[in-house]
Amino acid sequence: MGAADETRDGVALTNLDQPLFDGAEATKRDLVDYLDAVAERIIPALRDRPLSVLRVRPGQQPFMQKNLPKYTPDFVRSVKLWAEASHREISYALCEERPTLLWLANQRAVEYHPTLLSVSSPDRPTHLVLDLDPPEGGDFSVVVAAARLIRRVLDDAGLAGAVKTSGAKGMHIYVPVARDAGDAADLAAAQRAVAARAERLDPALATTAYIKEDRHGKVFLDSTRAGSATVVAAYSPRIRPGVPVSFPVSWDELDDVTPRDFTIRTVPALVADRDPWAEAMPAPQTLPEDLIAEGHTIPVARVVAMHEGKRRKRAAAAKADPAT
Repeated sequence: MGAADETRDGVALTNLDQPLFDGAEATKRDLVDYLDAVAERIIPALRDRPLSVLRVRPGQQPFMQKNLPKYTPDFVRSVKLWAEASHREISYALCEERPTLLWLANQRAVEYHPTLLSVSSPDRPTHLVLDLDPPEGGDFSVVVAAARLIRRVLDDAGLAGAVKTSGAKGMHIYVPVARDAGDAADLAAAQRAVAARAERLDPALATTAYIKEDRHGKVFLDSTRAGSATVVAAYSPRIRPGVPVSFPVSWDELDDVTPRDFTIRTVPALVADRDPWAEAMPAPQTLPEDLIAEGHTIPVARVVAMHEGKRRKRAAAAKADPAT
């Protein structure tokens, strides 16, 4: 780490004039300046949530960092959680103050992916989240059309959600849920039911097929962001050309925007005197019992995909070698 170019809020910032990443058309200083400018907007989206960040170093591929490094300064708050996948305890950052955000920016953390679980409510997610993913080469307009399907389902169920661009090509729809809305399994079930109902409204446009080759050019309604899953935060930059930002959009504006409208250069002015994500977010809601019940009849997509993948692999092997 070189000598500090400058210090903000006690945090030494270094190598600020280095390119951020190939295609960014931005420097590390641009990233730091952006996150500093939107600190009062992005920190509420990160507060109280174990945080994973996507970092990018010069000449290297981006990498996801969950476990804080040993050199993390004392002012960075953290929480230790057991990770079943890696069978170890992981120390996650809690980004709750400006110095922590600046330190992460200086680490070249471009993307911010908090969990749906909060530290104060570790037993259940605080939101239902639907992740809408366009088909290869699909225009953003098809994602907008799929989002309107989700909204129809929510309206019919007496629910309301807030929508934001993913910062890539898709869209995220958040439905805040009340403490008495059910446990984590119930919330995951409700997400599956919302996606399934939306698919039934227009099966030519949208699909819940988890395996890519089964989507046939349709918008994927991903209902698997549940439990301890992470979703990129509102106002987080993305490691994409031009450094776009995941940004809240009102339902009425959907036809008039594209993800390219929101970048680290354009967003600060849009949030200088307001927090569109906080304004758009409905109050926590109780989930209808029929939605949860329907969801519990729908298999978990990842599990179905895993078994189907194994079945197809066996079938392909048998076809290649009939003797087996």
